[in-house]
Amino acid sequence: MNHASSIVWLDTRHGRLAVRQDGPDGGIPLLLLQRFRGTLDDWDPAFIAALSADRRVIRFDSAGIGRSGGRVPDTITGMASVAADVIQALGLPQADVLGWSLGGVVAQQLALDSPHLVRRLIVAGSSPGGITDGPQPHPRVPQVMTRQANDAADFLFLFYPETSTAIAAGQASLARIAAQPGMGPQVTAEAFMAQVRAISGWPGVLHRAKELRMPILVANGAHDVMLPAYRSFVLSQQAPDARLILYPDAGHAFLFQEIEDFAAQVERFLA
Repeated sequence: MNHASSIVWLDTRHGRLAVRQDGPDGGIPLLLLQRFRGTLDDWDPAFIAALSADRRVIRFDSAGIGRSGGRVPDTITGMASVAADVIQALGLPQADVLGWSLGGVVAQQLALDSPHLVRRLIVAGSSPGGITDGPQPHPRVPQVMTRQANDAADFLFLFYPETSTAIAAGQASLARIAAQPGMGPQVTAEAFMAQVRAISGWPGVLHRAKELRMPILVANGAHDVMLPAYRSFVLSQQAPDARLILYPDAGHAFLFQEIEDFAAQVERFLA
């Protein structure tokens, strides 16, 4: 397993941002965009190790999140501009981008606003927004996801189906994340509220999905209680060059449950 390199700092117009890079140099790196209330420490280290075996993987705390300075933008467009600044501040002509959950929303906006920076796009456990039909989130989701702090039981409910295999995988993933040394600060109440405002004000991309001309991999667990898999299906239907993968017996955190398979799918897609 390649261990995380140390934090490096990027000075941007959005503030001083904390960045970690794993894996070998060379080729087009993969930029990760994190979930609602997540920091760069909330990626499963086993997932990072699998992704970064043969490529450079970059994760960062966006403005006002975790170790980074600045303020959390209260629009998705603002969050996408932070991600664009990270790509440019690292001196990269472009990157492949994987966004999970809120990060998937930001990734879609980034691909629309700065298409020259995004070679290939992976949208994991997310939504193109603006979908009112089809299955809806579990009624308990808003109450659980907005608690002041989430415990393991909350994450298991939000991220994994209630089967013995999924719960065991979820517990193992949460343990790997918690065991990392030197974790940074958690997301503040102010940052949390800015993220909520950004999500609730986002018009979505469905009306512009035909403009997402780069190759797109859309993936989710078939039993996502937060962002139902139907929303991934709709995005895969609307974007011109999108393919869809759904994992059985998996939910919102399918990427930490099916690490080996999903990392292989990502590798094939990016190759």
